[in-house]
Amino acid sequence: MTQVPNIPLNTGASMPQLGYGVFQVPNGEVVDPVLAALEAGYRSIDTAAAYGNEEGVGKAIAESGIPRAELFITTKLWNDDQGYDRTLRAFDESLARLGLDYLDLYLIHWPVPTRDKYVETWRAFEELHADGRAKAIGVSNFKIPHLRRLFEETDVVPAVNQVELHPNLTQPDLRAFHSEHGIVTEPWSPLGRNSGLLSDAALSALAEKYGKSAAQVVLRWHIQLGSVTIPKSATPSRIRENIDIFDFELADDDMAAISALETGQRIGPDPETFTG
Repeated sequence: MTQVPNIPLNTGASMPQLGYGVFQVPNGEVVDPVLAALEAGYRSIDTAAAYGNEEGVGKAIAESGIPRAELFITTKLWNDDQGYDRTLRAFDESLARLGLDYLDLYLIHWPVPTRDKYVETWRAFEELHADGRAKAIGVSNFKIPHLRRLFEETDVVPAVNQVELHPNLTQPDLRAFHSEHGIVTEPWSPLGRNSGLLSDAALSALAEKYGKSAAQVVLRWHIQLGSVTIPKSATPSRIRENIDIFDFELADDDMAAISALETGQRIGPDPETFTG
């Protein structure tokens, strides 16, 4: 079973640098993949209210028999539940579906600036953090102006910002901003979901050089950038492959070659305009 290194958070706690994401895995089908991930050595599971599979994730956690203290569980608040009171209710509902009494990390899923509720929502997050029910709080899909506004109007700096990030969208300015303020970068779609990224000739050559798959090379690139990453697969063999990335290291020029695949092309929506 692979041991995944931890990365420190600004709360003084830490989280596994590689976790398992369950985006688009139906609730009725998520138990077995989560159990496969836990068996392979994953200890961080990332879900969201919007995924509709928190209940199945909770069932897998219960069935695994792994002590709660050894797991790092993340879920996210959906856009319709932003606002102080609605956030507190939605948190309780997510916790009930997961069958847990606390979360390791709770994220605002999108800033939705057109609704202008994310500052009010963050104040509810601060309360959940102060109560110890959310051990760490963070955001997802926030751009630099959204983060700056939180800094100006609230008290707690997000521990994590989970954003679209892969070799075609490397987000260097945002990563530098995170580093400056002690925020962990957590890429979603780290393998460039359905974009053809993994068929790139440069990645194929690096895969051959290191005796790894193209996906493993890209995940290793994320790790060496200092990010936390959460690849998703429902296939047990790929789940095991994705965690098998801690026995090699990419050379500096190979890291640069992967970063040079930048196109600026998003797979998902622009956080500035997305309303859900």
